[in-house]
Amino acid sequence: MANQETPRVAIVTGGAGGLGFPIAARLAAKGHKVALWDINKERVEEAAAKLPGAKGYVVNVMDPAAVEDATVQAVADLGPLGILVTCAGHNGPLEKFVDYPHDGWRFVMSLNLDAVFYCCQSAVRQMLKTGYGRIVNIASIAGKEGNPNAVAYSASKAGVIGLTKSIGKELATTQIRVNCVTPAAIETEMMNQLTPEFKAYVTAKIPVGRLGEAEEVASLVNWLASEECSFSTGAVFDVSGGRATY
Repeated sequence: MANQETPRVAIVTGGAGGLGFPIAARLAAKGHKVALWDINKERVEEAAAKLPGAKGYVVNVMDPAAVEDATVQAVADLGPLGILVTCAGHNGPLEKFVDYPHDGWRFVMSLNLDAVFYCCQSAVRQMLKTGYGRIVNIASIAGKEGNPNAVAYSASKAGVIGLTKSIGKELATTQIRVNCVTPAAIETEMMNQLTPEFKAYVTAKIPVGRLGEAEEVASLVNWLASEECSFSTGAVFDVSGGRATY
């Protein structure tokens, strides 16, 4: 297959920072037109200004109507949608299960799982019009193994894995490929949500002996979002420094 890729329109949720921005930067460097989605207007506009051909959108991904509107708007502004990467997410509370707050559970499930469903659904509606698409969902090793004191995060990311497998199988006979990645702890500002004790715990679980780097995740996502990723779908790709056991 030729190395030269067709320029596509890509939506990256949570694209103003964390894993989203380095992923968006790689896509932009390959000539794709990137729609950065974030809840923070100033942040997303600053991020978009740093990337060639990028445009920032203020989107609350927990609102299905807002997601649908923003998807349609991105297509109107930039062209047919070819790529979706869902990076928006939150660790949520770090609490013992017996004390885990119900509002924390609801928030994490809404942002980490419900929003991924809304974004994938709106994206697939667009991709079916052209018959081509690449979707990459950011799950977590916690979705496979479960992290103690992080029940909502673990459950939501397990949900993202199941969602990805279901959509990937359903669309397998099209040219739309749907995969997810399961990072271990990655050095981003999301780490600032963690206590030093929890950060030490997740680092100790990684055989490589360090946190991952955002660029290492972005490299894998970049391939999954490419035309070369043509025979993998409904699959889970680890970037966990050896932590994953299956």
